[in-house]
Amino acid sequence: MPNTNMPRLKEMYVSQITQQLKEKLGFKNNLQVPRLTKVVLNMGLGEAAQDSKVIQSAKDDLAVITGQLPITTTAKKSIATYKTRTGMPLGVKVTLRGNTMYEFIDRLVTIALPRIRDFRGLKKNSFDGQGNYALGIKECTVFPEINVDKLDKIRGLDIVVCTSASNDDEALSLLQSLNFPIKESNQLG
Repeated sequence: MPNTNMPRLKEMYVSQITQQLKEKLGFKNNLQVPRLTKVVLNMGLGEAAQDSKVIQSAKDDLAVITGQLPITTTAKKSIATYKTRTGMPLGVKVTLRGNTMYEFIDRLVTIALPRIRDFRGLKKNSFDGQGNYALGIKECTVFPEINVDKLDKIRGLDIVVCTSASNDDEALSLLQSLNFPIKESNQLG
């Protein structure tokens, strides 16, 4: 009997993907198989230095997308060129783990990414060398939860998918098995 509380993607990972990756990567133990550890969403808001309402608006947008309250990130140094002072709010971020992480990844892959205009797949070279994958979305309106009529400005969003993989090849296998549309480097477009 399937667990009804477990997200669809997590259930698929536990029941099918773990065994497939174990055979594909030649591991002997299920605990060696790479898994998702966390997903970090970030909105950098340079215009927040001039307008304090921007932070609250971005917090509301990110909270609607993730279902979790974002925290405000602040400037670590004062930089006169950018008119920033130490402690000034400059962005918002959310860290997702557990079931909310799997639900977000499922919505990202099945709903949000296909809604991107002229989408041809994610780049293969966005790995950091340690099994983590970063991607940027230019418009947060690709998420259906966002009400476009209430937006004051369309903002971008950075997403970092952290895995327990020890290298990029293992992480690529994991993300492809989770249906991430990562294109091979020899494909055009």
